Amino acid sequence: MSLKKINTALAAVFVLFILWFGSEFILSPATTAPGFGLPSWPSGDGGGFLVVKGIRDVVMALVLGLLLVTGHRRALGWAILVESLAAYGDMTTVLSHHGSVATALGIHGLTATLMVVNGLLLLRETRNTAPAPAAAAPQPA
Repeated sequence: MSLKKINTALAAVFVLFILWFGSEFILSPATTAPGFGLPSWPSGDGGGFLVVKGIRDVVMALVLGLLLVTGHRRALGWAILVESLAAYGDMTTVLSHHGSVATALGIHGLTATLMVVNGLLLLRETRNTAPAPAAAAPQPA
């Protein structure tokens, strides 16, 4: 299997996973939130923040999906790298609020790291290579 096919498959998985996860936070935040890894439900009207998280995830997935579908592979690599920061941020949030270490590292940290790997592979795939030097044409005598 070629690097391009692997990169495409990984990017498509990220798009679908982020889209699904974000949609779950929008449609049923109360049932999705416990899987995020935080120890307690937001107090008061904090549930709206879960919907905001869902909207963030859906928009991130749409950006990646658009770049994937339109073939802008180098931009896709950079976008995946940048968006991995959101997953690292989620990991840090769970850890700093005394949430589940297993969820923080096993879901958010692993997802972020896999995104970094996919982004770097996309950038490697699309890097500009220097053209081979042209051989000097024979000069007429």
